[in-house]
Amino acid sequence: MLDMFKTKVLLFLYLLLSPYLMSDGHIFVYHRFDDNRYPTTNTSISELKKEFNYFKKHHYQVVPLMQMVNKIKAGEAVPDKWVALTIDDGFKSFYTNGLPIFKAFNYPFTLFVAVKYTEKKYKDYVSWKQLKEIAKYGDVEFHSYGHGHYGQMSNDAIRADMDKGLALMKKHLNYTPKLFVYPYGEYDDRVDQVVKSYGFEAVFNQNIGAVNGTCTNPYDIDRSALVGHAPFKLYLKFQELCGVTFEEPSSFPQDKIVKTVKVTLEDKSITNAEIFISNNGWHRVKVKDGKILWHANKKVKLDRIKIGVKVKNKIKLMVLSK
Repeated sequence: MLDMFKTKVLLFLYLLLSPYLMSDGHIFVYHRFDDNRYPTTNTSISELKKEFNYFKKHHYQVVPLMQMVNKIKAGEAVPDKWVALTIDDGFKSFYTNGLPIFKAFNYPFTLFVAVKYTEKKYKDYVSWKQLKEIAKYGDVEFHSYGHGHYGQMSNDAIRADMDKGLALMKKHLNYTPKLFVYPYGEYDDRVDQVVKSYGFEAVFNQNIGAVNGTCTNPYDIDRSALVGHAPFKLYLKFQELCGVTFEEPSSFPQDKIVKTVKVTLEDKSITNAEIFISNNGWHRVKVKDGKILWHANKKVKLDRIKIGVKVKNKIKLMVLSK
């Protein structure tokens, strides 16, 4: 009788907690704050407060990025109420406009610095002195030296850029970074291998998505950008689509026409999905035995495109650059 009671209690707890055990956290990325000169990378302070107040009201726990990384590396599920906040590049507007709001909410953050602009004292970027002040309230990590297009650079050029930036961070901050973000969110298998050789704990992209933890690649972690009036409430509903292999296209289409999209899904029970191509939106496709084969023939406009797959609220994107 006692064993049956224990079984029922355990079953009740599992059903109660399973949405948390099986759902996903989210990582967001910001760039500029209250700098209307650059609307495509700017977040107003009023919008930032709106987002932070929503997190607070709806009981989201803003955790240090490394706390989420530790879950991923342990292969553990990330709770759906976990949010991590990151800032890219090192614009001065974060120090002057954004940081006071982070401090007011007592929210941890990770700033990824493109070192060249600090070292050469570009006026729109933080100084080394300001970075030391920022490091009192959050983490400072690495975003390359010159913020170049790694996909268009040789292995030796990538290493030279990485080595120069890392040496400067060690010199000025006495710190060896543990985390890295690809410049422009651009990467491929070759770039991935070069970056991995530096032994970072984790590497991040800039693809809309979520962080499951149990299936997340620690060297390709999704972050959703919150710029302008981003649909952050929608982003919070996304889960990571696990077991996705993007097969075609495998490189940027030189004629800027995505002819065929081929994707393999590990979950063979899926029969319907949606495919995303930059400038073309989402398109419904059929899935047969875990295979998607769509003759898209879609024109793209930019030199960096995203291709994604979505099944209900589960999503996974990849990037291709010229």
